[in-house]
Amino acid sequence: MRKVIAKRLLESKQTVPHFYVTTNIEIDALLKLRAELNAKSPKEGAGAFKLSVNDMVIKACAVALRRHPMVNSTYTEDAIIQYDDVDISIAVAIPDGLITPIIRKADAQGLAAISNSMKDLGSRAKAGKLKPEEFQGGGFSISNLGMFGVSEFAAIINPPQSAKMAD
Repeated sequence: MRKVIAKRLLESKQTVPHFYVTTNIEIDALLKLRAELNAKSPKEGAGAFKLSVNDMVIKACAVALRRHPMVNSTYTEDAIIQYDDVDISIAVAIPDGLITPIIRKADAQGLAAISNSMKDLGSRAKAGKLKPEEFQGGGFSISNLGMFGVSEFAAIINPPQSAKMAD
């Protein structure tokens, strides 16, 4: 698996134009909102959730992709294919490498649904129990290393996607 990942990423870096934009943002209001929403969540049961910053980043990207459909696309030899659905791949580290489970129709989901979907997909990814349709496809990827204290890194686009966010 690592060999395939390395080959695909090397090919992407050599054949797909990459440019990087970096900005610093203040997320105090986001962290406050996250704490308020988490405090309102039931502790157990069907409606329970615990939002992460990553869940909120997924939702923000989904809204941005809906507003900017040219980014929600893939490139082929013959055309740019714009997607109707906003399906976001999220990089998850697993023992054999990296896999990108997909939050389908992320723009149409609420934060709690995104959070619960991500927790489910992430745990099943680490257990090797994802179905191919749960990690193949997606029009945009997010790779997040912020929880490890990383303040900046340059992600490599997952072809045929047109963009990837590194946070």
